[in-house]
Amino acid sequence: MTPPSATSACVPPGLRIYAVGDVHGRADLLDVLHARIVAEVRRDRPARVVLVGLGDLVDRGPASRGVVEHLLAPLPEGWSRVTLGGNHEDMMLGAMDGRPGAAAAWLGNGARATLDSYYAAAGRLTPADDRAAVAGLADVMPPRHLRFLRGLKTTWRCGGYFFVHAGVRPGVPLDDQDPDDLRWIRRPFLDSECDFGAVVVHGHTIAPRPVERPNRIGVDTGAFAGGPLTAVVLEGATRRCLQASEGWV
Repeated sequence: MTPPSATSACVPPGLRIYAVGDVHGRADLLDVLHARIVAEVRRDRPARVVLVGLGDLVDRGPASRGVVEHLLAPLPEGWSRVTLGGNHEDMMLGAMDGRPGAAAAWLGNGARATLDSYYAAAGRLTPADDRAAVAGLADVMPPRHLRFLRGLKTTWRCGGYFFVHAGVRPGVPLDDQDPDDLRWIRRPFLDSECDFGAVVVHGHTIAPRPVERPNRIGVDTGAFAGGPLTAVVLEGATRRCLQASEGWV
């Protein structure tokens, strides 16, 4: 079956979608990108705006708490937000809930930066012992942050697009996907040329620039590692990218 075209997929009339790739604690870049989005919307006046976060909000970068706080801020009239959870949020919540193996996995994938951001905001030093730091995280995290993280969606579909953190398992209907694949998959998805049933918009796998294929659009451009923070902008049958980089104002 011929894959769909990323340039022919559409969103409903009057709607503009900004789908933002992996933020990973870069609240500074998220603030800059948001300001650019606000300026565009004021200029163009679309009827409705949806901000989609593709997951991996936390870890690695210095301000995970600031990212969550940003995402909890109220939006202008006519705007809405859909925020997805990535594998890093899954590891974080698993560690906080005592899921076997989750704490070790999280601590090996940038958890210290998240722990430091929450302990510092509470006026406390992060415990040197990793396990103690994880165990005490709920005490320094605002309850509304934890509610927000527990309420993250796994996928969102709109028009001809399917939004997800990592990707999908080829050959499996979108409604039947394994949540672990949706948060973690790489090669089987990235290498596939099949029609997934919609153009998949995803993060998770870093590339130096946004990736467009006939069946997918990838927007993780490594913000935590010095790359830009990227949003793909979808409106009608058009699509383009908007970015924020270090040093931009």
